[in-house]
Amino acid sequence: MTEAGEAMHRLVERLYPLCRSITGDGVRATLDIVGEYIPLQVHEVPTGTQVLDWTVPQEWNIKDAYIADTAGHRVVDFAASSLHVLGYSVPVSATMPLAELRGHLHTLPDHPAWVPYRTSYYKPDWGFCLAQETLDALPEGEYEVCVDSTLTDGHLTYAEHVVPGQVADEVIVSCHVCHPSLANDNLAGIAVATFLARALAQQTPHYTYRFLFAPGTIGAITWLARNAERVERVKHGLVLACAGDPGRLTYKQSRRGDAEIDRVMRHALDASERPHHITEFTPYGYDERQFCSPGFDLGVGSLSRTPYAGYPEYHTSADNLDFVSPEAMADTLALCREAFAVLDRNRRYVNLSPYGEPQLGRRGLYDALGGRSDTKQAQMAMLWVLSLSDGEHSLLDVAERSGLPFDTVAAAADALAATGLVKA
Repeated sequence: MTEAGEAMHRLVERLYPLCRSITGDGVRATLDIVGEYIPLQVHEVPTGTQVLDWTVPQEWNIKDAYIADTAGHRVVDFAASSLHVLGYSVPVSATMPLAELRGHLHTLPDHPAWVPYRTSYYKPDWGFCLAQETLDALPEGEYEVCVDSTLTDGHLTYAEHVVPGQVADEVIVSCHVCHPSLANDNLAGIAVATFLARALAQQTPHYTYRFLFAPGTIGAITWLARNAERVERVKHGLVLACAGDPGRLTYKQSRRGDAEIDRVMRHALDASERPHHITEFTPYGYDERQFCSPGFDLGVGSLSRTPYAGYPEYHTSADNLDFVSPEAMADTLALCREAFAVLDRNRRYVNLSPYGEPQLGRRGLYDALGGRSDTKQAQMAMLWVLSLSDGEHSLLDVAERSGLPFDTVAAAADALAATGLVKA
């Protein structure tokens, strides 16, 4: 898993310099790089398209931006970091005194060396983000201000990757691709989603897994609007964000609170004995709130390490490449794989010999356990599966009620199904 962690960190390093927003060439460049790892179907949705209660906005692109003193020295430079410009800034070319410029400057006085991340997507504005210590060092006087950007009719861009399953029912895995140079929020989420897709593609999963790489809020809303007729196929889902920081894993439950994904994530976290935290659903956060909106009410939760706004570095320049680690991303990926292994095998069975306990010995089931180090546990798993295979209890129900490992219960179900004693 260390190898995967290092590979994910290298992907984050490649994506980090790109200037992303909810639209534009930065999103396309990001998806081009992700497309080197997994095949993507890229969608372009025109400006002005009605998507639920929203409208796809104009496309924003930027070439350059700076604040320069009278000597021509750039005291704030977009080329040094894409965070320096207020996201979606309208173009500006002017000279103004510092007193006037201050109204367009954003800093973090409590963290004077950090640069904040700020946007103005739906209200025309322009501005710069800089360290408080940089602002404090600026002398009064005139400054040249330039934002070489465009806001034009274009497209919103998102992409999908599908891992085919044995059934058409889907698990959706979503991550947002709109943030600029923020390593944890959400380049780490993009990297974990990408490598999770690669891992699932090496298997033959039961469910079809659909990975969605889209800008936050408007991207998920656009996908839901364009897939409203088939969204009923989505049986489970997980939003990935903030997946690479050193904090403990945190799972935010779906709006339902008792969706199967909620139970599976709780089980996987408990079984792993990792430090973790489970939180109730709130209608604020990432795109789980779009998938869980009452008209859709999908069983979609959210997995992160430290949740959004839960660490000082959130939405600042301190969320950099040093803040995320290969080990943390590898751990997040491992938990996802463990959880999806449960989700993918968690089905209800019916006992085809329900009157009394069937004779396992003459079917060779006891012999099949020979040599196993957990023979007694495996035998008990068979008995528990037979007892609860009434079409109402899932294998996760069996594991939780019996206290047996899910893998042992699932293996018992496979063995019983192979001899015709149970069927899904």
